[in-house]
Amino acid sequence: TNPAFKEVLSRIESHEDCRNLPMISFLILPMQRVTRLPLLMDTICQKTPKDSAKYENCTQALKEVSKVCFQVIPVYLQGKMDVFHAEIMQCDFLALQPFPLVSSSRWLVKRGELTAYVEDTGLFSKRTSKQQVYFFLFNDVLIITKKK
Repeated sequence: TNPAFKEVLSRIESHEDCRNLPMISFLILPMQRVTRLPLLMDTICQKTPKDSAKYENCTQALKEVSKVCFQVIPVYLQGKMDVFHAEIMQCDFLALQPFPLVSSSRWLVKRGELTAYVEDTGLFSKRTSKQQVYFFLFNDVLIITKKK
């Protein structure tokens, strides 16, 4: 809500060192790195000979890294859900059949604003109007809303 903060953030995001990436892309980097560590350790374990003394260290490191990863992921997901709930509260649903929006098998893929072209066909005329809508694309459903 602070205009000075928004201005500074916009200036920082448009700087060439940031490559026009939004602040959220930098905030998510540590999380992405943490989730890649088990994959990296698993690859190292697969490449290490099983009869080697280093193999036991690799498997122990994989267990520890996986443990950390599983502790961090729920915290990260909860933060994403908090942001999602805040955005949903700012929207009017255009058409929605009642169904559970929050589910362990559903995740947000993309969200954003779009211009929808609505065609209104009357008896003697055909008219197209533009309408700003906000969408939420999940892995299994697309929800189209209007900002309140």
